[in-house]
Amino acid sequence: MWRPLMLAAAVAVAAADARAGLPAAYAPIVVEAQGRPARLEFDLTPALERAKREGKRLYVYLGARDCAFCRKYEAFLAANAAELVPHFAADYLVVDLRSELAAGADRVHLRVGERSLNYTEFQRAIGDARERRLMYPTVWLLGADGKPLMQMPGGTGTFETVPEQLEILRLEQ
Repeated sequence: MWRPLMLAAAVAVAAADARAGLPAAYAPIVVEAQGRPARLEFDLTPALERAKREGKRLYVYLGARDCAFCRKYEAFLAANAAELVPHFAADYLVVDLRSELAAGADRVHLRVGERSLNYTEFQRAIGDARERRLMYPTVWLLGADGKPLMQMPGGTGTFETVPEQLEILRLEQ
């Protein structure tokens, strides 16, 4: 009796895990980590190359499958997709980096071309003034050259209203 219930629970958790991430309406470029379990390396190179070809910016979202705050932000995006998607689509390619809470800044690496840097080194290299420990979710707005377009707020509860999200997309600080 318990075995089928445990199996059903495991399937439900796996299904929820598979759904974790940005809503499909935003047409995210999902980048799964390579190099597990020692490191989680996310290669931004193809997304940056595409951004150059299409004349777009990158909205890079680093979320964790097991992060309640990430699910809250993703639910906000889903609930407001009709209003927000046109603004994202006009200027941005949305990149969804799928991590996990157990991954620390030393294990999370971001690759651009031949260069792979851990989270903290990546922040420093792109001139991100938020140099801090890894927090989920993290968002970077990058130009096609890989440079940040503005300093983003960090942590939960930021840009979770439609007007705040639109200000971010318009690069208003």
